Amino acid sequence: MWDVSTLRDGSLWALELHDLVRAASGGLLFGVPLLYTVEVMWAGQHTSPVQSLLLIVTCLVLLAVLNRTSGFRSSADTTWRDASFDAVEGVALAIVVVVVTLVLLGEIDRSVPLAVVLGKTAYEVLPFAIGIGVANSILREKSDVGSSDGPADDAVVTQDRQAVTRASMNPTIADVGANALGAVFVALSIAPTDEVAMLASSRNPVWLLAIVAASLAVSYAIVFVAGFSGQARRRSHPGLLQHPLIETVVSYVVALLMAFVLLALFQRADVSWTVLIAQVVVLGFPAAIGGAAGRLAL
Repeated sequence: MWDVSTLRDGSLWALELHDLVRAASGGLLFGVPLLYTVEVMWAGQHTSPVQSLLLIVTCLVLLAVLNRTSGFRSSADTTWRDASFDAVEGVALAIVVVVVTLVLLGEIDRSVPLAVVLGKTAYEVLPFAIGIGVANSILREKSDVGSSDGPADDAVVTQDRQAVTRASMNPTIADVGANALGAVFVALSIAPTDEVAMLASSRNPVWLLAIVAASLAVSYAIVFVAGFSGQARRRSHPGLLQHPLIETVVSYVVALLMAFVLLALFQRADVSWTVLIAQVVVLGFPAAIGGAAGRLAL
């Protein structure tokens, strides 16, 4: 998986992949709650292809405007032509991420008519497009790859390391707390709904493992690949569990625990353990995304 150090070698392909990961991560941060909204799914089922295409065109226009002021590229678009090309790429990426996520959650399968797939996707693409459009200005590390602030970023990392004079336990506890708060912040509005049980009922163990893998991959990408604010600090974090892979796994476990607590809080945990595990995994996907955002905000 590419990271910032890889991009400093000047690889254009790596830079492109880095920008796309940032875009997809920004889209998920903003758009994941609507993926668990059954009303949006119902609206998509009754949307004509013409209406769906109009929604896609609206997303293209919106993202083109956002690309002129923000966007998801490491460098800003200076012309409407560049902004328009990047808008097409961003919307195409949003469509891919939305479709893959809806397949993971069981909202789309081979039995769903193409017109319904298009309708569901079109409604979900809008918040994803907004997340992609603002990913650069709001979430990107200020001293990102290719900018003139690279040495300053290294200086900040050095200062952070020199400032650590206490044991690693406190940063680790703070990290877990931020992860838990972020998970609750995103999953709180989803946990009391019927969508979690509905989605979990259609997922067999293979699909649940796929959701687990996707949750881990997205969490890792948001914190350690996408270049959001705090990424350099994360890599120099003094906590006991701060190796990127270890931190990702531990943080996902915390997200699953918060998902279970929320389900129990809203009296949705009084089911068989197999059903409960499925519901925790399904709710753990947005919780993991929120937990990643919480760790970056620390």
